[in-house]
Amino acid sequence: MNTKNQLNKMSEFLCLLSSVLCLLSCGCADISGYSNESLFPEEVSSVCLEMFDNKSFRRGVEYELSDALAKRIEAETPYKIISSPDRADTVMSGQIVSIEESVLSIEREVGRALEKEVQLTAVVSWKNLKTGQLLIDNQSVSAQATFSEFQKQDFSYASALAANNLAQKIVELMQKKW
Repeated sequence: MNTKNQLNKMSEFLCLLSSVLCLLSCGCADISGYSNESLFPEEVSSVCLEMFDNKSFRRGVEYELSDALAKRIEAETPYKIISSPDRADTVMSGQIVSIEESVLSIEREVGRALEKEVQLTAVVSWKNLKTGQLLIDNQSVSAQATFSEFQKQDFSYASALAANNLAQKIVELMQKKW
């Protein structure tokens, strides 16, 4: 009886192993779209990041966005930030078109804002300097962050957080289209 159980388990294991090997030999790239390929264009190795313009009345957010974007590009992409467009493969530029602050919740008794939101909207362009091709063509991107004065947070805290969220979305735009 013991050898019969062992033979059954061995048979089940061999069946499972052959199924796995069959699936692996087929490959996944053609069936479901998986690939080892880089998410970012491989013909690019460097980016010259220009300071973003700011068309809103709130000043300083353009520095936060440019700084956050430079750090994210260096950390999350295979690209290096180059200060001179003469030495870079690509150049990224943009402008902050709006910075909006809105109230999310209000204290009932007094009417004070409990929670607010900052929303940043920017238009971004990314150009390949070797070919002249626009990799990102004046695309609008928005990101937001919330803050509460009751938690000792203010507009500058939320705008820095929103700038970091916006930088993340811009880096996602840099990925190749599927």
